[in-house]
Amino acid sequence: MSAVVGGAAEPDGLDRRRAVQVVTTCGAGAGGRGSGYQVTGNVVLTAAHVVCGAATVQVRFLTEDGGTREVQGRPFWVNSDADVALIALADAGAGVPGAGSPAGAAVAPVRFARVSKPVECEALGFPRFRLRAAAASPGGGTAVTYRDSHHARGETTPLSNRREGSLEMTLRSSPEYDPERGRSPWEGMSGAPVWSGGYVIGVITRHYRSDGLGTLAASPVDRWYRQMGPQEIGELSSLIGLPPDPGGLEELPRAAPLPGAPELREAAGLLASRVAGQWRKEERRRHVHDPFPLPVRFRNADARLLDHWAKIRDAPPGADPEPLALAGRIDRIVEVYRSIPSRRLVVLGGAGAGKTILTLRFVLDWLDARTPDEPVPVIFSLGSWDPTIVSLRDWMCHQLVRDHGLAAPAAHGGNLAGALVDTGWILPVMDGFDEIAGGLQRAALKEIDRTTTPLLLTSRPGEYAEAVETRPFPKAAVVELTDLTLHDVALYLPLTSRPGTDGGTRSTVWEPVLDELRGQRRSPGAENLAGVLVTPLMVAMARAVYSDAPGSDPVRLLDTAAFASPEDLQRHLLAAFTPAAYEPSPTDGDGHRRRRRQDWNPDRAQQWLGYLAVHLDRLGRAGTGVPARDLAWWQLGTTMSRSSRVLVIGFLAALALGVTTAVGNVPVDLIATPFGLGFALVRGLVVGLLHALVNGLFFGLVYGFVSQGAAEPSRVRIQVFGRAGHRRTGVLPRFRLGLGCGVLAALVLLFLDRVVVESLGLGDGLDGGLVGGLVFVPGLGLGVGSVFGITAWLEVPVDIRSGVSSSELLGQDRRNVLFHMLVWALVFGTGAACANAFTAGPGWGLLVGLAFGIEAAFAGGLAYGLAFTAWGQWVALARIWLPLTGRLPWRLVAFLDDACERDVLRQAGAVYQFRHAQLQDHLAQAGPAGR
Repeated sequence: MSAVVGGAAEPDGLDRRRAVQVVTTCGAGAGGRGSGYQVTGNVVLTAAHVVCGAATVQVRFLTEDGGTREVQGRPFWVNSDADVALIALADAGAGVPGAGSPAGAAVAPVRFARVSKPVECEALGFPRFRLRAAAASPGGGTAVTYRDSHHARGETTPLSNRREGSLEMTLRSSPEYDPERGRSPWEGMSGAPVWSGGYVIGVITRHYRSDGLGTLAASPVDRWYRQMGPQEIGELSSLIGLPPDPGGLEELPRAAPLPGAPELREAAGLLASRVAGQWRKEERRRHVHDPFPLPVRFRNADARLLDHWAKIRDAPPGADPEPLALAGRIDRIVEVYRSIPSRRLVVLGGAGAGKTILTLRFVLDWLDARTPDEPVPVIFSLGSWDPTIVSLRDWMCHQLVRDHGLAAPAAHGGNLAGALVDTGWILPVMDGFDEIAGGLQRAALKEIDRTTTPLLLTSRPGEYAEAVETRPFPKAAVVELTDLTLHDVALYLPLTSRPGTDGGTRSTVWEPVLDELRGQRRSPGAENLAGVLVTPLMVAMARAVYSDAPGSDPVRLLDTAAFASPEDLQRHLLAAFTPAAYEPSPTDGDGHRRRRRQDWNPDRAQQWLGYLAVHLDRLGRAGTGVPARDLAWWQLGTTMSRSSRVLVIGFLAALALGVTTAVGNVPVDLIATPFGLGFALVRGLVVGLLHALVNGLFFGLVYGFVSQGAAEPSRVRIQVFGRAGHRRTGVLPRFRLGLGCGVLAALVLLFLDRVVVESLGLGDGLDGGLVGGLVFVPGLGLGVGSVFGITAWLEVPVDIRSGVSSSELLGQDRRNVLFHMLVWALVFGTGAACANAFTAGPGWGLLVGLAFGIEAAFAGGLAYGLAFTAWGQWVALARIWLPLTGRLPWRLVAFLDDACERDVLRQAGAVYQFRHAQLQDHLAQAGPAGR
């Protein structure tokens, strides 16, 4: 039945009230019978041969009381090749509950599908074998002869009748005999739509007596696209809602629900919400819908770049199916993707052609129509993947943990990221295949083919063609993005600028330029510009520089003296984009600055962005050999020389312990010894310097040896309560590590205090002698081990519900380090206070405990955080050293977020990226060298 929601009917499959018998006459002849279905308020779908040559057409509906209602009809659309026709009803309310209601008020739209495997199906019609003779009418009047309805049910398969192209319907029940030789008992069934799962998959057209009484043939919906021209398909689309191309047809049977426990379904749903929110925000920042999305189009690529259509279409052995028509606009990319049985699509396009925007559109459109049982599309930037080192599966899992917080353990082992990938809940959208290191593309394709089946992959044409030169990517259909037209640009750019004096688009700043481009004889400058404004990137650059920034005249783009070639124009637009993006904010009416966003100095902003681009260039060259694209806050500063980083980390670790030790020793010596203030200050300074030297050397050297790259943000958080069920396998190993480090540190400190300090005449007699030394070494070891064990005990994986943006990860890492410092302070402060309270009283114990707690928090917790955590290295390098040397701003996070708002950068999960690789490469070339 059809549901009516808010006055509009929603599709809900076969409705018996809309099935009709079609009765025709042919001049003075008897005419014929057929079946049909009301598809809109005043249109009936039937077979063409049912109404062919008819002089009159009557459409007969069944009423709720078992009677009939006849409506005059008129065939107005017929296609004999597909054997499909439409009948217009004279009474729009015919057959609709509550006759006389507005046309189509309660008539649900019909949905259409194609069949790729055997499916259950049904049809409702009026065949001849249902003829009932000498039966009285319901009102008790004259006896009549009529045909009753028949609900045919069975199965259909796309593998039968391949040559004819019809759909075979094998019935569960059929007439037991043919009552009249020479005529089929199924006469009158023609024109009845064949339904499966609430979708129309064909229209019954004939019965072959040689097939037996249990088989009917139908005209399949997906074949209509080959039997009709584009105009006729467009007419059916507007009249009955047929999708304008086969990609819009639902594929039956639908994919089975993905495997996995309910936790995976829930995690996939949360991931879908997160991905949708992330990319909708990015879409708003890019002003994709202001004034309207640029009409990026694609078409079938060169046949030499794709695999056999038989493999792409999952055809049976021996079949030779025709190519799929995949051309369209990016607002239909999901429809096109769903029309590919192999679910593998490669999108090719040059630099700036719109590949990234296409992936964005694909993800959002898929998520808009996604059901709870379908996978979640996730964009993966392939530039950071080395297929010779890490498998695609492991790399994708790492990206999912980094960008979407899927680190929580799964029910059957591993983490949620691995479980979702392994069970097919992730639909990989792989962007930037061409950015994989040179020479590795073929290896990457082999790894992709081995690891995952459904995917969408983007690449520049040259790199992809080279990768598939000897072997095509298995089962992959390939499309290529086309250039924007002058008409597209002429519609778009005027609407991005201020209206002209007449309030319209004819007198905007772009009109002189567009007039030159439209001219039959273009000037050299117009030819250059026409060759540039063919990609969405360059059009967006032109908009930012000459529409969004005040006081710029786009006529300058036609100046061949300044721009002798299209390449010069591209470089100009890329160079002018950043200064235009950092134009000062306008003032409001009373002259006060209205700070909608931070106003950065354009020259300084250009310099900082240049450093970031150079950093990514160096980071990539040192890793994959090509510029890196992911700008992670925890990697900033890692392209500095290792010696520089060791010195910075060591100095800060030394400062952390040296200052606290020096300051902490002064009040202790003043209170507990008779030597006075001078002695206390000198001893505090010496002890502080010695401890600082040891701490700096230890943490600096260890950092230098263990840091092969940047420390990743911690994927755990501290949780004191509600920890039932979390595994604690890391407690004992962490305790042993802390015990060993603590004992070693105690021996070194004991040597300094007992040998070096006392040899300088600065012994204060508070070391406890031999007993104190014997207690200090194991005590410090147990203390450090306890700190490590406690923090391991309290750590739980970051939940998917937690934030995974750059600022959120940064905050999580900072909170972990602060908690680490607190544990150091409590463990050592409490231990020292208790030990000294028994020997010297509670007052002295409290003072010593406070001093030890502060020293431990800074010497152990802060120094450990600076050397071995992402937040600590971020503070040391990106928040102190790089701003101090002028390479980055002091308020770096604010600068990065503001760059996203200005559309210079974008956020992709936990990392930032330049809005386009071309912009990054340009800034890297113009950026600071050797700094």
